[in-house]
Amino acid sequence: MESGLGSNRNERHWIFKDDSWFSQFRNGSNPWMARYAYALIFLVSNLLAWAVRDYGHNAFPEMEKLKNCQGGRGCLGAEGVLRVSLGCFAFCFVMFLSTAGNSRMYNCRDSWHSGWWSAKIGLWIALTVTSFLVPTFIVQIYGEIAHFGAGVFLLVQLVSVISFITWLNDCCQSEKTAERCHIHVMLLATAAYIICIFGIIMMYIWYAPEPSCLLNIFFITWTLVLLQLMTSASLHPKINSGFLTPGLMGLYVVFICWCAIRSEPAGESCNRKAEASNKTDWLTIISFIVALLAMVIATFSTGIDSQCFQ
Repeated sequence: MESGLGSNRNERHWIFKDDSWFSQFRNGSNPWMARYAYALIFLVSNLLAWAVRDYGHNAFPEMEKLKNCQGGRGCLGAEGVLRVSLGCFAFCFVMFLSTAGNSRMYNCRDSWHSGWWSAKIGLWIALTVTSFLVPTFIVQIYGEIAHFGAGVFLLVQLVSVISFITWLNDCCQSEKTAERCHIHVMLLATAAYIICIFGIIMMYIWYAPEPSCLLNIFFITWTLVLLQLMTSASLHPKINSGFLTPGLMGLYVVFICWCAIRSEPAGESCNRKAEASNKTDWLTIISFIVALLAMVIATFSTGIDSQCFQ
């Protein structure tokens, strides 16, 4: 009986793997499609948060009439992003509580995790809408807690990105692909270093125009030092990982530094780019795409290889 059950599971496994993505989504519980469905929900949440922050007053004028919105101040702009985040967090927390400790496939909780998408999408929409009805003081408390959670997630993301870059570098240096990928690796590493140096120079110009901007100068300079340290460590004879790993990690570190300094209030004298960044959408678009790619790499690499944290 157990062998029959096992064969049925394997048969179901290969059916899900070979079917089209639409039929997999339609057929219900499918662990192969679960991560993509959750990624899509997360992408829509990010797009909604972006719309609420930058275009909320024009796109969602009806929200200004809600009691908790205080004429739009409590539901649009930065606090609107917190409300969308609260709804997404509530959905993920409900999924965590309902699937924690599950170690068996194809049981009820696994079916809930990788299936029932209509019900879960409805739950996500309901929790997102409910977050806009929550009193403002609860959202502010959540915002304070979210600052700590964001720092923890940055560490998780950093570990995952390092694991992904190391895996990519090992693939490029393997015996099968070393000769074929040599030129591509050198071009990619060179482009990464050029972008890093260019980004650091532009941060000095935009965010450290005066010697009194000590904090900005410190973080930008420390980013440059980190790039040098990563390169020196990677070229050490005992490691010998080449230029690709520190180059890609340098891109990530420069991006994190740029996002942090760019978030300074517009009234700061050291942030001369603040007014221009509010008017130039391409900066926001680039920042959004790069941050989304980093989060996708982090979540997918962690989901595939949870041992990277060891």
